[in-house]
Amino acid sequence: MRILVIEDEPRLAGHISRALARRGHTLAMKHDGAEGLRAALADAPDLLVLDLNLPTLDGLAVLAKLRQAKCPSRVLVLTARGEVVDRIKGLEAGADDYLAKPFSMEELAARVEALGRRGGATSASDLFRLADLHMDVIHRRVTRGGRPIALSPREFDVLQVLMQEPGRPFSRTELCERVWQRDHEYDTRTVEIFITRLRKKIDSPFSAPLIHTLRGVGYVIRLPD
Repeated sequence: MRILVIEDEPRLAGHISRALARRGHTLAMKHDGAEGLRAALADAPDLLVLDLNLPTLDGLAVLAKLRQAKCPSRVLVLTARGEVVDRIKGLEAGADDYLAKPFSMEELAARVEALGRRGGATSASDLFRLADLHMDVIHRRVTRGGRPIALSPREFDVLQVLMQEPGRPFSRTELCERVWQRDHEYDTRTVEIFITRLRKKIDSPFSAPLIHTLRGVGYVIRLPD
């Protein structure tokens, strides 16, 4: 994968870049938020490793501008350990995963590889339909009522899990395990954030909601009543 590391600590950025380069990835580095944003918009990498505490333009602002510009890059945000609020803000802004500092390079590499696998995942069926909601897994496109819906990579992954088995309830824990493909340390609000984002895009502009909450169980996508 082509990976852009946006981290203001040159020593840490160097460690990250070398660790990922040893695993066959192509790396670029920026130490300033505004410079990183320009680089990402000029030539979208497959993945960004994005620190939230950056000079000139902080990581949350970089992330928001990337998503506003519909940049398809996956984003792994780096946060201070214990800063749950920062993690939640990052996910709400469009991040695909987070990693709390300090971290091991082995864990960083595992998170990066997991994001890469999800980006290339396909299904035995490459087209899912539910009512007027259509999902093209191969080209990673979603439409409802013929209107294109722009989803972040992680939003797409969550929706794909639901669409593969319409009518089947998924608990928050199972969604985390299916989408992130690892033991998670998220609180339940993490899944709620992605479901809320999907509802705003999939359901709010339309009269019939498809994504439903089952109290005490989890979430399900099904035909409107």
